[in-house]
Amino acid sequence: MGGTFAPLKGGGAAVALDEIEISILRSLAVQLLELIGPGEPEPAADADPLAALIASVEEGPTEPPSDPALARLFPDAYGGPAAGGGDEGVDPAELKARSAEFRRFTENDLRSRKREDALAVVHSLNGLSPAGDGGAVLELTGELPLRWLGALNDLRLTIAARLEITQDEESAELLRLPDEDPRKPMVMAYLWLGGLQETLIETL
Repeated sequence: MGGTFAPLKGGGAAVALDEIEISILRSLAVQLLELIGPGEPEPAADADPLAALIASVEEGPTEPPSDPALARLFPDAYGGPAAGGGDEGVDPAELKARSAEFRRFTENDLRSRKREDALAVVHSLNGLSPAGDGGAVLELTGELPLRWLGALNDLRLTIAARLEITQDEESAELLRLPDEDPRKPMVMAYLWLGGLQETLIETL
C-alpha cells in the first residue's frame, strides 16, 4: 500500500504505516485534541436531559476563536461576499448577529465531533502492533473511515493555518523551502496528510 489507503474486502480501508508514521500521526492527533480543548462535562445521571440540552445551547460561544487555526476549524457561518456566502448587500452587523446565533447553537456539538474524530485516530493507532520490520497495517471499518477522514481534514486545516496557506498551490511553493527552514517539517506533514486524505476519499 505504500503509505496510501486501499480498499478492504467487505468494505473499509487499510494503510501500511511504519513506526515513525504512527508516531507522527498520534502526536498530531493529540496536539489537535489539545487545541480543540476538553469536552463538556457529562450531566449528572439524574439530570433532566431537556434542561441539560437547553443549558448547553445557552452556554455556546458567540464570538469566533482568536486562534487562526481554531478560526479555520470553526469558521463563521455567514462571511459575506469575501467568503463566497452569497450575502452581498446584507448589513455587516446583521451578518455578525446571524453568525453569533448560529455559532451559539452549533459550535459545542461541532467541537465534540471533531474531538471524537481525533480520539478515534489515537485509539486506532494505540491498537496497532508493529511487525518485526517496525511497520503495521491499520484497518478501518464501520464508522472509523469517516472518523479518520474528518480528523485528517482538521489536521490539514490546522497546519495550513499555521503555515498561512490559503490555497493548495501555496504548499507546492513552500515545498521548495530549504531543509533548514523550520517550516519544512510542517509542509511535509501537510502534503503527506493530503495524500492520506485523498486516497481515503478515493477508497470510500
